[in-house]
Amino acid sequence: MIQIRPAREEDCAQILQLVKELAAFEELSDQVQATEEDLRRDGFGPSPRFECLLAETHEGSGTSPTVVGFALFFLTYSTFAGRPGLYLEDIYIRETARGLGAGRQLLAWLAAIARARNCPRLDLSVLHWNPARGFYEKLGIRHQSEWLPYRLEGEYLQELADTARDTL
Repeated sequence: MIQIRPAREEDCAQILQLVKELAAFEELSDQVQATEEDLRRDGFGPSPRFECLLAETHEGSGTSPTVVGFALFFLTYSTFAGRPGLYLEDIYIRETARGLGAGRQLLAWLAAIARARNCPRLDLSVLHWNPARGFYEKLGIRHQSEWLPYRLEGEYLQELADTARDTL
């Protein structure tokens, strides 16, 4: 049986482990720099920057639940809609739990959160090779081909920031 719950501060070690597993799945392990302290500060500190849901299996009474997946998300803002939206940064289900409904339940919870917060949309990015694309499409999540993702990072971010006339 799968249950979904909001993550708590004491879950930071589990969340970081899931992030590392996701990075390994995406062959990006060398890019994980986050620490438990980063997650604690940014998810559970005085000004949370993200929220997280955990998927757990419950084998029976008397046994501790096992975390099998997570969804990490945050609010965005649409100037066109004049309302916030949700952005799903990461969703991951451990291979041993795939097919049990954890991914669908996490996405259903996110949809319910979006509706409760008057968010007109839930956005996410998916690697072009990820087999989960078919799963997302079955739920009605569509690829927005008219928008291309771009990113500024590393030395280019620093170089552009250095050209700012006034600093914050």
